[in-house]
Amino acid sequence: MPQLSQIGEIYASQLFWLAIVFALIYFGIGKAMVPKIERTVEDRNARIQGDIAAAEAARATALESERAYQAGLESARSKATVAIGEAKARATASTEASLKASDTATATQVAAATDRIEGSKTAALAEIETATADAVEQIVAKLSGVVVDRATIETRVKAELAHG
Repeated sequence: MPQLSQIGEIYASQLFWLAIVFALIYFGIGKAMVPKIERTVEDRNARIQGDIAAAEAARATALESERAYQAGLESARSKATVAIGEAKARATASTEASLKASDTATATQVAAATDRIEGSKTAALAEIETATADAVEQIVAKLSGVVVDRATIETRVKAELAHG
């Protein structure tokens, strides 16, 4: 066969060109493209690490902000509690003062009313004694025709009114 008889003549030349093509592919890919790919991968890894570091920093900042917010909220709660306590104390003191003033005014009014009642009672008793003494004097004078001393009548009327 003529095709097989040529193998010896073209075998060396095909191996030569095969070696040249493999060498071009090796140097083209291995020396030119691989470093670019490695740089791209390293840049990507560096960017990912930077993004992770930025995310961690943002997380730490957010946690610190949350702690500051909670501390401020707790401080505001304690201040509000103190303010409420002070307001209650002021309201209680004000109420106690107004109640004390009202009690004093009421006690004064009760004392004045009691004095007026006692005065009215004394005046009424005096009028009753006088009216009773007049009536006794007139009754004794009409029934017995005797004139009794006014001082004696008043003494007897007072004694009877005192014993009921």
